[in-house]
Amino acid sequence: MGQPRVRAERPDGEFLGYRFKDQTLLERALTHRSAAGEHNERLEFLGDALIGFMIADYLFNRFPDADEGALTRTRATLVNRDSLAAIARGLDLGAHLRLGEGELKSGGWRRDSILANCFEALVGAVFLDGGMEACRERVDAWFAERFATIDPKDATKDPKTQLQEYLQSRRHALPAYRTLDVSGPPHNQTFLIECAIPALDLAVEAEGKSRRRAEQEAARLALAAAQAQFVKE
Repeated sequence: MGQPRVRAERPDGEFLGYRFKDQTLLERALTHRSAAGEHNERLEFLGDALIGFMIADYLFNRFPDADEGALTRTRATLVNRDSLAAIARGLDLGAHLRLGEGELKSGGWRRDSILANCFEALVGAVFLDGGMEACRERVDAWFAERFATIDPKDATKDPKTQLQEYLQSRRHALPAYRTLDVSGPPHNQTFLIECAIPALDLAVEAEGKSRRRAEQEAARLALAAAQAQFVKE
């Protein structure tokens, strides 16, 4: 399974696009309960509430005609363990996590639940360090890619279906999914899936704790990339 890349320097938050004034908040947010010292569970509790509120506020204002059910389903597609873990991976949080020896040996830095919880803790830490506006700015930036592709009308459709319909509407061939790697013990495997769209010369990769989750995340990334490519044309 390998070990996470070791960071010799003390993280200051710059890799998050935010520099902490109170270094101890960042260190606590990155510390899992398996490690010695003060851990991130209280910050996780705070961050979870903040993310839910900020995403709800964003959707409420962006989609004034969407009803409560559509807004709720859209929020659920944005705020879930898979989505938060994917954002955490994009920030390379696994390389900065502080884990106990047992979690290190079992590859905890790659586990969706640990990554998602750490991301929530970081949101809570940014709020305490910089206030509501600084926290909202970072949440908006971290969710920007997902904000660009959401539509409450599609809230009941999974990413693979959305990608298929998007390509069909432009008369492109359907995407091809390929398993690139399966790692970890049988009870805790991680799947690496490629989603390729030959007509657009596009291929993306995504991880998940099941083949289905990895395919759905790859489809979501591919849809965002395809839409961005279309906008540039």
